[in-house]
Amino acid sequence: MLNEIEVDVAVIGGGPAGLAAAISAKENGAEKVLLIERGSRLGGILNQCIHDGFGLVLFNKSLTGPEYAEIFIEKLLKLKIDYMLNSMVLELTPSKKLYVANRNGYHLVKAKAVVLAMGCRERTRGAIKIAGSRPSGVYTAGLAQNFINLQNLMIGRTAVILGSGDVGLIMARRLTLEGVKIQAVVEIMPFPYGLRRNVVQCLEDYNIPLHLSHTVTEILGRSRVEAVKIAKVDENLKPIPGTEKIIQCDTVLLSVGLIPENELSRQAGVEIDPKTQGPVVNSMLQTSIKGIFACGNVLHVNDLVDYVTVEAQKAGMWAAKYALNELPEPDRKEIEITLGENVRTVVPQKIVPGLDTSLFFRVYKPGKNKTLNIIVDGKNIIQKKCPSITPSEMLKADLKGEYTLNAEKIHVEVCE
Repeated sequence: MLNEIEVDVAVIGGGPAGLAAAISAKENGAEKVLLIERGSRLGGILNQCIHDGFGLVLFNKSLTGPEYAEIFIEKLLKLKIDYMLNSMVLELTPSKKLYVANRNGYHLVKAKAVVLAMGCRERTRGAIKIAGSRPSGVYTAGLAQNFINLQNLMIGRTAVILGSGDVGLIMARRLTLEGVKIQAVVEIMPFPYGLRRNVVQCLEDYNIPLHLSHTVTEILGRSRVEAVKIAKVDENLKPIPGTEKIIQCDTVLLSVGLIPENELSRQAGVEIDPKTQGPVVNSMLQTSIKGIFACGNVLHVNDLVDYVTVEAQKAGMWAAKYALNELPEPDRKEIEITLGENVRTVVPQKIVPGLDTSLFFRVYKPGKNKTLNIIVDGKNIIQKKCPSITPSEMLKADLKGEYTLNAEKIHVEVCE
């Protein structure tokens, strides 16, 4: 029997983005807010992140993932926001109907507004096509983190990590502290892909070798990983014949990128940005479907959870306004931002004229002493000096609404 539920705002995902969005929606006037989480507990990925470094921007102190999540879970409970655990959203329609399954049955949630906060998932061995047999001992970095930190399971004794993303770097340190010998971290790019602080604190402090411009070309072993073959890559990131070498190990960790989890978004007809692989949104974080908003890692992969929270708070606020018919209707067409030199992504992609907007950028390549320029109708409105940039760190700029009220074109670039 179909159980029907009507709410003002439905939030999909109970991680840091979903928690902040649900709280914000409630605080901004939405009476009935429902958070839907497919896991067995709230907090999402934060639950397995037992290292510190969360909350430095928002709370000016370094918290572990569970400590950070607990702040928002307590607030959610205090506000008496309804939530469903172990509940999978099977379908999202453009009319904001959600079909949800859990052990209590099948539910139809009719929402006035929806916030997408499903997070992202890790790329696997299949996604990057590493040759070799299929022995045990190959994990994604996040899965290994889950085994060790939540299930108290050891995954091996000697390991090679492919990819220098933040999760991979943090796991290099975590495994070392658990007695695992990290033979090497292998990165295909000529620069580390994680935050600089993690390179220092997780590799250099433990003398873990980092092989830049290298990749794993083959995993060796039958029933269990016995070694990996790595090779140097050329400027096109292709392995160079004759540069191969073998590294003995019994475990391989893959930290080769995250993919925003947008199956429901696509199902609802939301326009997806091919570069971020998340929804295209405007200054209100509203997607191409009116009344559907997006935030957090399902929108774009963030570098700091604090930014996820701030972004989700805005999404929750705008979703509440939409549900209450208080969302302002701009009288001009949204302005699409064009990307210039060394700008890989920008979020939001479209500006609502006259509305203050926080812009987040990622660059293609690292550099020093660069300048971020935001050019409106040919006039350089914002020039922001960037002593050091890297693709792993987001750049942020606040664009005041007064500059876009009558604007036609907005262009961004990062150059000398």
